[in-house]
Amino acid sequence: MNSGSRNLLAPLAVVLIFGCSPAPVEQPSAENTVTTPAADAKLAVSTKTPIAESPKPDSAAGTTETVEFVAPPLSVDEIKEGWISLFDGKSLFGWDVPTVSNWHVEGDAIVVDSGEKSLLLTPYDLDDFELRCDFHLSAGGNSGLFLRTALNAANPATDTYELNICDSHPTHKTGSLVARHIAENVPAVEGGWHNFRVLCEGPRIQVWLDGQQIVDFTDTSEAVRLTGRLGLQMNQGRAAYRNVCVRPLKFRTLLNGQDTTGWRAVPGSKSEFAVKDGLLHVSNGPGFLETEETFSDFAMKVEARINGDGLNSGVFFRAQPGTEAAPSHGYEMQLHNGVKDGDRSKPADSGTGAIFRRVAARYVPANDREFLTAVLIAQGDRFASWVNGYQVVNWQDTREPNPNPRAGKRLEAGHLSLQGHDPTTDLDFKAVDVHTFSGEAAPATAPEK
Repeated sequence: MNSGSRNLLAPLAVVLIFGCSPAPVEQPSAENTVTTPAADAKLAVSTKTPIAESPKPDSAAGTTETVEFVAPPLSVDEIKEGWISLFDGKSLFGWDVPTVSNWHVEGDAIVVDSGEKSLLLTPYDLDDFELRCDFHLSAGGNSGLFLRTALNAANPATDTYELNICDSHPTHKTGSLVARHIAENVPAVEGGWHNFRVLCEGPRIQVWLDGQQIVDFTDTSEAVRLTGRLGLQMNQGRAAYRNVCVRPLKFRTLLNGQDTTGWRAVPGSKSEFAVKDGLLHVSNGPGFLETEETFSDFAMKVEARINGDGLNSGVFFRAQPGTEAAPSHGYEMQLHNGVKDGDRSKPADSGTGAIFRRVAARYVPANDREFLTAVLIAQGDRFASWVNGYQVVNWQDTREPNPNPRAGKRLEAGHLSLQGHDPTTDLDFKAVDVHTFSGEAAPATAPEK
């Protein structure tokens, strides 16, 4: 296999949501105003910035980034549950970063304190999830977490759930969902570090502040949102965030620990796929075991162990049905823990979590002969992956569409396929779990500018 190349994304779009301001503000023009009396909201400005060009599909270029690895703030058990860190402790890797305000890293926190109002957004939507993060807001400031937000949100009553952080707001103080729900008897938070835990399940949203539940809200309105991006807000004053972690809630297992029900060997496979002691053991190769079911947009959690030094495997996705002549026409999430010169920022063969031939992993956190947990989000043309909770890939496929992901962008559903790479293959799969996303986010109230 050839080593892959990486593509750091420029921002897709900057969305400015002016959900609530504690001080009097100049009124926006009528075309940018949506009346929400309970929230007194000022809304809807958006700015476009270009997307970086993708590398050539089979480019052998490696990463030029110097990665300062910081272990994610997750326990071993949490990583196995599918928790992932959205902040690597050193950079804004993995986010769509607006250029109109100064989002940056200070110490161990994401910080913003000047520029225009904006959102730091995930490049993918989340539907049912658990989130936790620490936050710090300066005295008199205004910020918030935007849950299931539209890309170009204009109205907090319809386009997002804005979990406010603002002690001085006249109606929707800290902990409230702007224009939707008022949290009562919430302690002031400005000037110190605090923690949010958020649980979004269907129309129900629950929030805990420093371990105490402050919100239990079920949205019965016509504007209920079941999916959307996650955003951190720049509104007024200095805001800081750290330990931002999330877990998809609807993982279901595709391995039953007893046999290969739901899977089939691809014709011509030389690999052996056998279940023993609850593990799916893969040996010999080449060969593939693919799901009978197909998947399009999903989060996938894989627990696997490579039983040898620098051995090679992978999990293919959105793959065409395998045949003897074309056994693996899909995207591949690489499983390979080898590194060059003892440097984990230099994967020997793209690295575990890479989208092979498309983008290399920026770091190799996992070790051979130990179980690793890899999480992949595949949503439309956006792909992100984590290994042991640490994000290693953030990539957008900008190629022309093609039914075969080896030749172009495939958005349609396809099979998952486990790879036996060659005669040296020796690995175990403990879990292959999938969280299927519920659908596209509702469009924003305001059109793109």
